[in-house]
Amino acid sequence: MSISVSNLYKDYGQQKAVNGISFEASAGKVLGFLGPNGAGKSTTMKILTCFIPQTSGSARVCGFDVTEAPMEVRKNIGYLPENNPLYLEMYVREALEFICNIHQIPEKKARIKEVIALTGLGEEQYKKISALSKGYRQRVGLAQAILPDPQVLILDEPTSGLDPNQVLGIRSLIRDLGKTKTVILSTHIMQEVEAVCDQVIIINKGKIVANGELNELKMEYPGRSLEEIFIELTSAN
Repeated sequence: MSISVSNLYKDYGQQKAVNGISFEASAGKVLGFLGPNGAGKSTTMKILTCFIPQTSGSARVCGFDVTEAPMEVRKNIGYLPENNPLYLEMYVREALEFICNIHQIPEKKARIKEVIALTGLGEEQYKKISALSKGYRQRVGLAQAILPDPQVLILDEPTSGLDPNQVLGIRSLIRDLGKTKTVILSTHIMQEVEAVCDQVIIINKGKIVANGELNELKMEYPGRSLEEIFIELTSAN
């Protein structure tokens, strides 16, 4: 498995942001990681990407432990966080060249050209990031995440700020990436989950309340939409 999480906890004082969760994710599928605000989604993603340490339990990415080998984990992950931090005074191509240099990507001009085409940044590539709309800034964040061609992609609200036409393009890209990579996608848009994801994990109050194939989850709750299933599972005490 590309990602393996076992009995993971993250405590903030008396609050258990992540409360003993376990799951696995493998290449060739897109995993939808769902939950209401404050459920523990972003905390789990930050642990997997080595931004914060867990309180206890273990997490491994591509065989590397996030605590024992954080640099190896980072080499295998592309991460688009919810707040999408960018160097606003850089030009788009300049920012992508900067990321290429950090990762020591060979033939960087060809790779930048490829990623710009994939993310639809062609007309914006010579603009300053500060001059871009929120949707195009989101595309720059996604471009930076996929630029090193990582084995694992962790995407937190990747279509935030995009218009409907842009959303379709990015969803198609995520589906294509998910054919060969391990992709974890966090979103509040149930339509996006149904359009992109193969598997679903629903987390509520730090605990996993559903974990399985999307089709199997729907069969378990016949006649209900994913939104209705989500509300039932996350409204329970």
